[in-house]
Amino acid sequence: MAEQNQKKRVAGDRLRTFIAAAFEAVAVPNADAHTIAQLMTQADINGSEGHGVFRLPQYIRRIKGGAVNVKPNIRIERELAGMALVHGDNGMGHLVMKLAAEKAIEKAKTAGVAWVGARWSNHAGPAALYAMMPAQHNMIGLYMAVGSANHLPPWGGLDMLLSTNPIAVAVPAGEEPAVILDMATTVAAYGKVKTKAQRGEMMPEGWMMDRDGKPLTDPKRANEGFLLPIGGYKGYGLALVLGLLAGNLNGAAMGKDVIDFNNDDTSETNTGHAIVAINIEAFQDIKEFKQGMDTLIRDIRDSKRLPGVDRIRLPGEGTHTTRVDNEKNGIPMPPALLAALDQLAGELKIEKLSR
Repeated sequence: MAEQNQKKRVAGDRLRTFIAAAFEAVAVPNADAHTIAQLMTQADINGSEGHGVFRLPQYIRRIKGGAVNVKPNIRIERELAGMALVHGDNGMGHLVMKLAAEKAIEKAKTAGVAWVGARWSNHAGPAALYAMMPAQHNMIGLYMAVGSANHLPPWGGLDMLLSTNPIAVAVPAGEEPAVILDMATTVAAYGKVKTKAQRGEMMPEGWMMDRDGKPLTDPKRANEGFLLPIGGYKGYGLALVLGLLAGNLNGAAMGKDVIDFNNDDTSETNTGHAIVAINIEAFQDIKEFKQGMDTLIRDIRDSKRLPGVDRIRLPGEGTHTTRVDNEKNGIPMPPALLAALDQLAGELKIEKLSR
């Protein structure tokens, strides 16, 4: 709680400028640097604190290490009426997935539903960032990816063959905020473990287990154990299937071929993603759909509660509340993160964020 009170608020425009300057300092072209900065800042505005500017030092290290192509030829490799396969040419994942989402939206306007896969990409930030793109065009967005490091063994095993493999779904409503589900297939995303470690905080029991089957709560000892799947063996199954759809189907890395980008600054990851856009108007009148969504949302929110429950929430409510607050008051920056970003600024010879 003390750290919460010490957090400095940084305006979105200021953060975008800082991030763009950092990427330009390592030879990312101006237009691409600003695109990445916009998406990373939006992640922080939405409250995805483990996938926004927190990742900047890591991204810069990998670029400096030659692991990421700063001038990629991102292109459509295969294409039919309702699908496409994007070759990311080892570019920043944000650039790859922005193009993939735009292609899915474009195709869904005529095909009704469009599935776009991507390979030879990199970490792209939070899943909801891309699921929300079709939702802004009166479409349902569905995103899945192979995580950028393996922290999950098969159920009952010890070998790290799976990642957190996230899934996000965004469904637009009318007067109510969109319903947005964004979740890892593990109890906690590894980004949350990393933020806990940076802040010197302990993890709750249930996030990780050591190789003896005992709870692991010290994030600085994360390499001694593994993340736990949601719902036991069901979460393991979900992680596997999402990896097949975002990885194997696209010819991207999966299983033992996944590179741990947290500890490897020189290897290409061949990260796989998939984005699906579903054009609601292909199924029914958009106005009627949104009215129905509003009714359902209110029915769920106003339904009877268990004793001691103050409110029934829907997926995406917290994101909406956080986004409104951060847009108005600025994005909270924990002291440890701000210090790390100032150190990075010094190395890159750009203006510090704390000034």
